[in-house]
Amino acid sequence: MQIAIVGLGRMGGNIARRLMRAGHECLVFDIEEKARAALADDGAKPAESLEALAASFTAERRAIWIMLPAGRVTEATINEIVPHLDKGDIVIDGGNSFYKDDIRRARTLRQKGIDYVDCGTSGGVWGLERGYCMMIGGAKGAVDYLDPIFAALAPGVGDIPRTNDRKGQPTRAEQGYIHAGPAGAGHFVKMVHNGIEYGLMQAYAEGFDIMASKNSAELPEDERYDLDLADIAEVWRRGSVVSSWLLDLGADALARDPKLAAFTGFVEDSGEGRWTIEAAIEEAVPADVLTTALFARFRSRQDHNFAEKLLSAMRFGFGGHVEGNAQAVPTKAVPK
Repeated sequence: MQIAIVGLGRMGGNIARRLMRAGHECLVFDIEEKARAALADDGAKPAESLEALAASFTAERRAIWIMLPAGRVTEATINEIVPHLDKGDIVIDGGNSFYKDDIRRARTLRQKGIDYVDCGTSGGVWGLERGYCMMIGGAKGAVDYLDPIFAALAPGVGDIPRTNDRKGQPTRAEQGYIHAGPAGAGHFVKMVHNGIEYGLMQAYAEGFDIMASKNSAELPEDERYDLDLADIAEVWRRGSVVSSWLLDLGADALARDPKLAAFTGFVEDSGEGRWTIEAAIEEAVPADVLTTALFARFRSRQDHNFAEKLLSAMRFGFGGHVEGNAQAVPTKAVPK
């Protein structure tokens, strides 16, 4: 298929590369000329503007994948490219947009005959090789039309043992992507996914902090242990019920730097943890762990401990997230 990718950063560029490896044709745009040139070297066809990007299609039905930070940047990009699209074309938001923004955008674009698909995309900087887990919202016809794109980006069945009682041909879910429901459903599921991620990371971080502090001079001498945290992380990766990719990333960081001296412990939040808690409040659903994990990130910006250093290390591991010293949270888009 022919598809356009707008935004060639850590994930957008690799999404284009993975699609091209699968034989799809990628038209690409980024405001940075170097990013466009890098993808051109890999076989993509760059455009110097969104208007030129839309005009460069030869396919009868155009599909534009937006891979930009959530909020105003994504909103402005969609507003800029829509006038150059026709009835039947598709806009895909693969970033981390707020799901209520998706509902509004889909309603607006539907009036123009343009389909809107929201695709919650997980895989971070490793997606090029490992594939991307995708949670997709939108009209069935548009999602089905894009199925070859999603199938190429997904990890595939791989060597993960099949869940008991699943029979027949592997489903989309078993290949690593789902059509979650109508507009907004994909980003809603991805939002909760990230909220859970906060909780999992916080649990690991607190556990390792407790072990790191077991050699404290405040404890009786015969109760102090100088524990090898790198080895503990390594052994837990092998047969333990708490094994996971997040633990793998933590083990990598501890093996390189047992004291995590390269990290300050200043932990950002992407915004989706906040939105998950907002949804829990709207639904009157208790979310004790997820709320506490979010608040722990707020506290990390005032005072840092070993737990926050491990959180930072894991975030860098899966997403290349670099520590900051100021709050930077995606906003909900404000329509013009």
